[in-house]
Amino acid sequence: MSEDAAQPAVTSRSVARGLGTTVLARLGAVVEIVAQPLYVLMFGLAGYGLYAVLWATINLLENIFDTGMTSAMQRTVPQSASDAEAAAALRTAMIFGVGPCLIVAALIAFFAAELGPLLNVAERDRALVTPAIQIFVWALPLWAFVEIATSALRARMVFGAEIRLRIVWEQVIRLVFAGLFFAGGLGLKGLFIAHLCSLAITAILCIRLLARYYNFADLWRGPWVTETARNTFWAGLSILPSNIIARLFGDAPALILNLLLPGAAGAAAAGLFTIARKLSSVVQLVRIAFVYVMAPLAASAEREDRRQVADIYAYATRLISAITLPLAAVLAAGSASLLGLFGEQAQAAQAALVILLFARAAEAVLGIAAPVLQVVAAFSQQLTASIFGVGLAVGAGWLIVGHLDPLTGVTLATAIGVVTMAGIPMLQLAATEKLHPFDAQFPAVAIRAGAITLAAGALTLLADRLPDVFSLPLIALIAVASVWLSMRFALPFADRASLGKTGRRLRLLGGDDA
Repeated sequence: MSEDAAQPAVTSRSVARGLGTTVLARLGAVVEIVAQPLYVLMFGLAGYGLYAVLWATINLLENIFDTGMTSAMQRTVPQSASDAEAAAALRTAMIFGVGPCLIVAALIAFFAAELGPLLNVAERDRALVTPAIQIFVWALPLWAFVEIATSALRARMVFGAEIRLRIVWEQVIRLVFAGLFFAGGLGLKGLFIAHLCSLAITAILCIRLLARYYNFADLWRGPWVTETARNTFWAGLSILPSNIIARLFGDAPALILNLLLPGAAGAAAAGLFTIARKLSSVVQLVRIAFVYVMAPLAASAEREDRRQVADIYAYATRLISAITLPLAAVLAAGSASLLGLFGEQAQAAQAALVILLFARAAEAVLGIAAPVLQVVAAFSQQLTASIFGVGLAVGAGWLIVGHLDPLTGVTLATAIGVVTMAGIPMLQLAATEKLHPFDAQFPAVAIRAGAITLAAGALTLLADRLPDVFSLPLIALIAVASVWLSMRFALPFADRASLGKTGRRLRLLGGDDA
């Protein structure tokens, strides 16, 4: 990277280019969703619930003890003036992100026998809990390394480099290993080992990818305490509270449900919430893809011209609205058929799934403000949404749980917190930075996308009444068709044109618009 190289303008086309490859990279989440019914089939709902609780714990711990380094790199690397500065940011992130996770993993492995009885599991799985903790806890440093490594690639605006890692090695190989170990008689223990194997392979391949975009020699040269290192460290700590709370909304409910309900009921409730969360993550995938792209692009745009930030912020909000509104409505209307993939017992999660789907849609439309706020506003402003979000979620949970069944009550409280956390950064940007996404083009997009959403939801309700063998393909078809219709007829021509070849292949550019 030349220190004097002129930075190209950041436009809607920049967002679209990064978005396409990032969506492909995040398709690993879709593979993961497909794998969940197979895990339930192989290991039972209670066994799957134990796995879900332990993986949720790993995710929470990683988000605490990586000290915010995954997010910090999105701010400091794009603003680095040289390869040496970028390498300094990577080095700092690895030291303060992976190091603490290694220490915590060792402590948990040592005290596994004392921690095991805290979990509620089926009686047949009780003997497995302690050895499972001792084995699976080493996913913590591996996951921290993978998260920081892939964040480092995105910070270089190399959005598609993690496609093979996320889809093939992290998800498909995990499923293959789990099937082989299950066939070999390892039972639920095989699922934990399969998860570790897939993470270890992914971590090794991450090193090869990093070597392409960072000069490893610079990791060892020069002073280790530099301005870039300090900026990376403090940026991570400033973002850490909001990262922890955002992760809490994803994983803490499974832990809470496991603690609320005794024995196999606790494990099953955790499994049911995880099923609902995984299915709702189809909608969340859209927001995550935009967040991954927007953070480094907004940092680069802020360095050049604040108006570029405003343009891509408004563009991203329009595109997200056109995609997520019909998608969430179709999945919610077809929720009974979707849950049928996990067995009849999964129908207990229908209310939770519908709540999460609409909460994730609202989060997607409002929540693109969060990565913009992280890179253009003062560090102190990033705590406000986290504090209000967790406060409202806890207060709502206190009032709701007891009047509704635990699964629905905990999910509703979580949804309230999620939407609050997404909306506050948008208000902060409007109040303090004079940035908002609702330009003159947005009302027309919202009205047209809303009409398509209502029609698609009504059609899906009819399809959901059919037997699953017919309803599931129809629901998938309606989802794809409604998203296409929304993008084609709700978005202005310039937004569709920014999608380039993808837009032309999907026939989003009509002849009347040319």
